[in-house]
Amino acid sequence: MALALEGVGKRYQGATGETAALTDVSFTIERGEFVSVIGPSGCGKSTLFNIIGGLLEDYDGAVLLDGARIAGPHQQIAMVFQEESTFPWRTTLENVAFGLEIRGVPRAEREARAKATLELVGLHGFADRHPGELSGGMRQRTALARALCAEPEILLMDEPFAALDEQTRLLLGEKLLEIWERLRQTTLLITHSIAEAVQLSDRVVVLSYRPGRIKQIVAIDLPRPRTVDVLAGERFAHLVALIWNDLRAEAARGMAKEELI
Repeated sequence: MALALEGVGKRYQGATGETAALTDVSFTIERGEFVSVIGPSGCGKSTLFNIIGGLLEDYDGAVLLDGARIAGPHQQIAMVFQEESTFPWRTTLENVAFGLEIRGVPRAEREARAKATLELVGLHGFADRHPGELSGGMRQRTALARALCAEPEILLMDEPFAALDEQTRLLLGEKLLEIWERLRQTTLLITHSIAEAVQLSDRVVVLSYRPGRIKQIVAIDLPRPRTVDVLAGERFAHLVALIWNDLRAEAARGMAKEELI
């Protein structure tokens, strides 16, 4: 296996007392697997993202990469965030090569690798553009290319397409699948979109309302490649409905608790 979570939990101390965000989250991701984590608002998805990425170190349990415990940001885990993360003063090529630059990779090598990655994500004609000249979808592809350019063992994404319109989101989902088919990159996606999770994943981890714990892990037994016919089929609709049935109950429980506050 590439990544293992063992009894991961996280509590926050606030003005009104202690809040449990996650409790006893355990699952593994095999090398080359695509796994999504989904849950209702407030279930601790982003907290889990930050723990796996090494941005939060004060938590219960353990996160293991190839059997070794992760402590802090890890060179073999690349992160793609929901928020805008490109540097506006750098060109697309310079943005993609940034991770290699801070690692001291020689300029010729890092630019060659960055150009190859831009080709992979379909931005080869925009290497000299700045982020302000790109659409939101293109900026997210730039962020994805920056992560992939470092050739990480784990690609970790936190709702990278959430701020985009539905058509762009669907197209970028198709592009991400195309890239995954070529690279077989071990990937963990945090998302709130059931359709996106089913479209992309080998398995979907469903979290409960806060404190987030695993309610179900759903194997997505759809054939690859995930063509339009596959996504329009009865099995796709069945899997979406299966996950929604669990999420609906958890979301309703969360809304009921919030109304009592």
